[in-house]
Amino acid sequence: MKNSKKGFTLIELMIVVAIIGILAAIAIPKFADLINKSKEGATKGALSSVRSAINVYYGDNEGWYPSGAVAAASTASNLAVALTPKYINEIPQAKLPQTGHADSAQVAFTSTTVTDGAGWAYNGNSLDNVRWGQFVVSCTHNDLKGSSVWSSF
Repeated sequence: MKNSKKGFTLIELMIVVAIIGILAAIAIPKFADLINKSKEGATKGALSSVRSAINVYYGDNEGWYPSGAVAAASTASNLAVALTPKYINEIPQAKLPQTGHADSAQVAFTSTTVTDGAGWAYNGNSLDNVRWGQFVVSCTHNDLKGSSVWSSF
């Protein structure tokens, strides 16, 4: 009679562990990129939603955007006073991956160019014919593609 032991050798187990390690090293960075791309897409979608709400407000109020008096403070609730609940439920968060900014729903009232900060920027100055009613991401970094500035969307 022959004694034969069944099982895996140490070398076979080490090879399997090495293969799993290589696959994980490839998959984890790809997964992180997908998370960042989804955050960017959510921000661009939220930007579109708020711009649509502002445009509907503009149409309902005979060619007037929410004024600087409504949006003068640096919180989303002040712009939301003009827009909610009729036009939008709430001001969403701006998620800016790989820019160093935290997720924020803050809305900064600005009558000048966009500064680099977290959240959103809104121009409620009716004297600024060029940028009046403009709602943008308050960030001057490039998006994940590296080709566009966030505020240009």
